[in-house]
Amino acid sequence: MLKTHSCGELRPKHEGETVSLAGWVHRRRDHGGLIFIDLRDHDGLVQSVFNPQENADAYAVADSCRGEYVVVAKGTVARRPEGTENASLPTGEIEVRVSEAQVLNPAKTPPFYITEETEVEELLRLKYRYLDLRRETMHQNIVTRHRVVKFIRDFLNERGFTEIETPLLTAPTPEGARDYLVPSRVHAGHFYALPQSPQQFKQLLMVAGFERYFQIARCLRDEDLRADRQPEHTQLDLEMSFVSDEEDIFRLTEELYYSLAQALFPQRPIREHPFPRMTYEESMRRFGSDKPDVRYGLELSDFNEALRDTEFAVFWQVLASGGLVRGLCVPGGAEFSRKQTDDLTTFVQQFGAKGLVSMAFLGEGSIGSLAEEEIRSPVAKYFTVEQAKEMARIAGAKRGDMLLLIADRPSVANRALDGLRRELADRLQLYDPNILAFAFLKDVPLFEWSETENRWVSMHHPFTSPREEDLPLIDSDPGRVRSRAYDLVCNGWELFSGSIRIHRRDLQEKVFAMLGISAEEARRKFGHMLEAFEYGAPPHAGIGAGIDRLLAVLTGQPDIREVIAFPKTKSASEPLTGAPTTVSPEQLRELHIAVTEIEPD
Repeated sequence: MLKTHSCGELRPKHEGETVSLAGWVHRRRDHGGLIFIDLRDHDGLVQSVFNPQENADAYAVADSCRGEYVVVAKGTVARRPEGTENASLPTGEIEVRVSEAQVLNPAKTPPFYITEETEVEELLRLKYRYLDLRRETMHQNIVTRHRVVKFIRDFLNERGFTEIETPLLTAPTPEGARDYLVPSRVHAGHFYALPQSPQQFKQLLMVAGFERYFQIARCLRDEDLRADRQPEHTQLDLEMSFVSDEEDIFRLTEELYYSLAQALFPQRPIREHPFPRMTYEESMRRFGSDKPDVRYGLELSDFNEALRDTEFAVFWQVLASGGLVRGLCVPGGAEFSRKQTDDLTTFVQQFGAKGLVSMAFLGEGSIGSLAEEEIRSPVAKYFTVEQAKEMARIAGAKRGDMLLLIADRPSVANRALDGLRRELADRLQLYDPNILAFAFLKDVPLFEWSETENRWVSMHHPFTSPREEDLPLIDSDPGRVRSRAYDLVCNGWELFSGSIRIHRRDLQEKVFAMLGISAEEARRKFGHMLEAFEYGAPPHAGIGAGIDRLLAVLTGQPDIREVIAFPKTKSASEPLTGAPTTVSPEQLRELHIAVTEIEPD
């Protein structure tokens, strides 16, 4: 090895030792007679000193160096002169007085600063990702990722789980996102699919008798991208046999996430432990979202009953058509300017809401003594004082507060108010960004109605078990059937979803039929699963937990690309290699594929 020590490990205990170091020139400072180089490697930085009086050749090498040159240096560890220590560096009490040095490879000037955490355009960062990964934050994110994954592996190994790899080339499946397809050279006109998750294989492993399975699995989905999605992502895939109810999974995963955060992120206090449990219905009612951020209040309220006799046309038209009026109370919101409320109106429109109604309560005293002139709203004339008081009571508003209301279809109102909650919490700084607020959600609906497909589709996936007591509703009222699916959320991010699975053929076929999958299609696409359930399938349950999302939450990053070594852009391209690319006609012929132009619809 060219190095005897890493740059980041040297301490006063190494004083007097001769060491050989290798790394990159992080910073170079010429003090007119002495040259100081901060040498950087994977483990950290150390200051090296080049003195022409001690070694002219080594000094000449230092004189030729520039940022990001790759250098090897040999010298003696010494304490820094008193008063020159650097308390911000782990190696700040010592320096290396260099006697020999060699440039292993010079470097061009990087397209952005490596030594400073400056804002850099995304495409440039991804094109030169190997340089971006040298920057301290990015480097630490990837190291932290390794530590988190190792912790998970060790935790599960100690609890009797077996890590098993499942295929990357498998059969396409309906439901979920679009598959990435891989053409077969050997079987003309046939395709493999890359796995969206190892769902079927992990259930088959339960049938095979591996009672506790896990895998750090690569999953690929051809879906539109956003901050918490990538075409390929990594998940902790976990399955357990002989699970009696959701709490078996909750207890295991709560211990995993709590102990992981305590061990690796002690600076991130956990808001509540044990993690709170809530139903899907409760989460939607209180927060308008199935991944609520519970670090702050701003809980939602329903005003349908209070406004059943409203004269405000916008509201009564929505109520008459089966919609709802929902909103939240902004503490101190009466001080908002007209421009601030107008900005919030524009903000909610991006979620499909048509508008936002504000109502501020002025003056002093109790809400019960509120007078007409103390209600400030662009539509105040359409409401009686008693209606305003009742709305304030429902929302828990006081004088000085403001209600923000949206009238629309439930899906639109919830989506807009969820976004509004998050925006207001950021603007008003209502939470400590260091706090981790975990919560479990359960009793997710089994089906949801797809307007585009005009049929019922799985809310989770088609292998999710319904609640036993709701089985009679599958034929009569599918929308009311609760599943045994569950999620873990933290700070407004979904960290995992999972479910107690179907393990009986008759029930699985009934769910397939409800989803419009014919008996023939079920036999063709899932015959292996249905048959396996007839060979002694145990009750089982599991999760698919996003490693990338977990890392983004724990490290405080706004986008999962910040914790992935080589991510894609939001257009699913990779500037570094140019992927996706065209391929030669010869390759296409070998794969029995012809590319043709198709007119857009």
